This record gives sequence, C-alpha cells and structure tokens, in this order.
Amino acid sequence: MKSIEIKGKLREKIGKSNSRKLRSQGNVPCVIYGEGENIHFYAHENDFRKMIYSPNVFRVKLDIEGKKYEAVLQDIQFHPVTDSILHIDFYQIREDKPVTVNVPVQFSGVAEGVKEGGKLLCEMRWMKVRGLPNHLPDMIDLDVTGLKLGNSIKIGDLDYSNLELMHSKNSVVASVKLTRVSKGALPEEEEAEAEAAAEGEGEEAGESGEGSGTEGGEEDKS
Repeated sequence: MKSIEIKGKLREKIGKSNSRKLRSQGNVPCVIYGEGENIHFYAHENDFRKMIYSPNVFRVKLDIEGKKYEAVLQDIQFHPVTDSILHIDFYQIREDKPVTVNVPVQFSGVAEGVKEGGKLLCEMRWMKVRGLPNHLPDMIDLDVTGLKLGNSIKIGDLDYSNLELMHSKNSVVASVKLTRVSKGALPEEEEAEAEAAAEGEGEEAGESGEGSGTEGGEEDKS
C-alpha cells in the first residue's frame, strides 16, 4: 500500500460555523478515530489532492502538531455543486489489528469470450477486503484471460493470501455477456445454456452490494 504524509493542526472549536470558517480559508475539517477519543483537526485542501484524486488506497501518516498517527481514509464528503472537499474521516490503524478497506480492481488480459464476440462486464470496480495493514494491496489485479462466453468470475472463485474478501461468494466480479455476434459462435444447445447462466449471474450481481470505507466509528458531519 502506498503511503502519504499529511500535517494537520488541532481544531480549537468544532461545529458548523467553525467548519465554514476553515473551508473559507482553504482548509478541510477532519476527524481520526479508532483508538481512544476522536481527534478533530484540519489541513489545507491541497495536501489531500494526491490521496483523493487517485485510484490507489493510501496509508496516511498524520502529523498533528507533533503527534504521529497511522490511518486510512474512511469517508469523504464533497460539496454537491462545487465538488470541493467538505470533510474527511480517517480510521486509525495498528500493525496487529486487521482493517477493512475498499481496494480498486484492475482487469487484465483479453477474455476468450470477448475474442468470440462477447462483451466483458466489469461488475466490481472496487472490492472490500480485510487484512493487516502491511498486507493490504494498492489494487487487486484480476486476469480475465480464461473467461469464456457466458461465464463469470465470482468472489468464491478468488483466493488471496492474507486477505479476506468481504462479499458474498456468489457476487459476480466480471462476466462475458452474449451478444448477437457471439451467439453464432455457439451450438444451439450450448447457446441456451450460456444464456441461462448469464441471466442467473446477472440477477445474483444485482442482489450483491459493495461496501464503502473502512470499519466504523463516529463521524463529524460538520
């Protein structure tokens, strides 16, 4: 997991009026929780750009007026119109304590089913995983080369050492959908079976959901 260092200052006051004042000065109100009391602080919005506008998950090394904390991003709130950062929640981590985070999924290879005219559907762009901080990856690389027409890759098909996948085993990660072009590539009997399988997997994917952020804690919405 990549790391980033951010220096912050403790908030003397908390509340909506103080938060508005900080934002007007280009700062972002933040909170860190997970160990003991919540710590409310702020840092300039520019300090978060590398962390926010990136597909990677970062291990954040916070320096708040000389005190050091290790954390991961738990939640971020954006202004609905300007898209500016309103508030950030961090979850404090320890080396011996598992943490749950969302990790981006990168699909590699060209699926066999795509070569036959099918369409690759990437059902999960992010995957919720749980593990010790040192075992958390920047992203999960999923090779779809062997994925055939009408088939799918499910959570239950995957196994990563030192990581627990926090989704139902039937959740679909990627599939190859039949198209008009690809239907001619299969015998009628196999085509019917593939269509039935694709429809069933689509329903399972719709029932499964993706979580967000890390393990809970209190949130400062102001």
